[in-house]
Amino acid sequence: MEILHVSAECYPVAKAGGLGDVVGALPKYQNKLGHIAKVVMPMYRTKFLYEHEFEVVHKGAFGMANYWLDYTIIKQVNNSLGFDLYLVDIFGLLDREKIYGYGDDTERFTAFQIAVVDWVSKWKHHPDVINVHDHHTALIPFIMKHCFIYRNLSSVKTILTIHNAQYQGWMDWNKSNYLPEWDKWKWGMLDWEKNINPLASGIKCAEKVNTVSPGYLGELMHEANGLEKLFEYERGKCFGILNGIDNEVWNPKTDAFLEYVYDIDDYKEKKAANKKILCDQFNLDESKPLIVFIGRLVGEKAADLLPAVIGDSIYYMEGKMNFLILGSGDKAVEFQLENLQNQFFGYYNSMIGYNEKLSHQMYAGADFLLMPSRVEPCGLNQIYALRYGTIPIVRRTGGLKDTVKDFGEPGGFGICFDIASVGDICNAIHRAIELYQQKDKVNKIRKHIMKIDHSWEKSAQIYINLYNS
Repeated sequence: MEILHVSAECYPVAKAGGLGDVVGALPKYQNKLGHIAKVVMPMYRTKFLYEHEFEVVHKGAFGMANYWLDYTIIKQVNNSLGFDLYLVDIFGLLDREKIYGYGDDTERFTAFQIAVVDWVSKWKHHPDVINVHDHHTALIPFIMKHCFIYRNLSSVKTILTIHNAQYQGWMDWNKSNYLPEWDKWKWGMLDWEKNINPLASGIKCAEKVNTVSPGYLGELMHEANGLEKLFEYERGKCFGILNGIDNEVWNPKTDAFLEYVYDIDDYKEKKAANKKILCDQFNLDESKPLIVFIGRLVGEKAADLLPAVIGDSIYYMEGKMNFLILGSGDKAVEFQLENLQNQFFGYYNSMIGYNEKLSHQMYAGADFLLMPSRVEPCGLNQIYALRYGTIPIVRRTGGLKDTVKDFGEPGGFGICFDIASVGDICNAIHRAIELYQQKDKVNKIRKHIMKIDHSWEKSAQIYINLYNS
């Protein structure tokens, strides 16, 4: 089977979050299962682009509103990612340093999608399945089925994978002329609440839809940023498939980012050594439990609660723990977290920004990973933490509920709570500190969680089964 993944992100080419990790791993494991999986994404001006060799495989052009746009498809020569990687270059639109955050993102990603469909329509053969990811690529099923010029692709099956339904790519109807000439009788396949809604369109037009965890799919029936009725109506073609992780990238035994690599036989000494390096670097006390947060500092992650949680925990629990934060996002939250450094020197520190190496070091050196998310479609951080013997503290939502079981329950190994509030999070931290004092129990949990298999092999096969259906 030949599968083409279309995405705005793919690690290590360009990544802003879990979407990049998934698209950077899933195709590799599908290839290992004997299929042909490829990835196409925008050609951002990233470090990866300049460090690898590419060849031009196609040039084309298309009209978008009043513009005629030339595009170029380039392919990575050495296949270092374990799958064929294609990049779409549209001068002035896609060739920028950042993935998102520009005022013309609607134009950028609409043009990207049209270019991909135009390119695939020129193939001598067509892929069996096109797997589009999130709203940035969710117009592709509509374009293939209802834009007259691309009707030769109407029989190609499409799957929409939803990594985060909060972002839907809304467009005003005055931008409908961005799309190649389409069947106006099909306007309802674009519309949701009097706007063009790419994510809604993808849900309507794709043959199958999947979310990145079963728990998240259930939640979307009740809370989907306005699409609840659509998910309920289309539930028959919707499936939840839990994300995996790339065990070749996330492996404490071989992780090149770590000063001390370890496995289940020597984790005690080596994990402690990694913790000491972190604590020395950030002026923290290695004798206390180290609680870390790694991720985007946004409301979905409940990052706005972190300053109060950290302050209350240190104050009311008499500084019995250390906190270390890595992330970026809401500027107000960034400002508050940076200001806490002086107030709680020796108990707390943070690094604002994205740092892949430091994130690996934090998973390896931390005792606990805090994820108080309001929304968490799957969550990969807690799975990385398990792999590195770090106990997750999570709110029961989405994929967190699917992957972490409270240590107070039979067979449990994490710390879970129900409400994204300062009080509930602080109570969970208090439970973590009490657990930390029980060294034998902590070591038993660590041995258990390091054995849990969340690799992509199983999930990659489930995707293949969905394609076959």
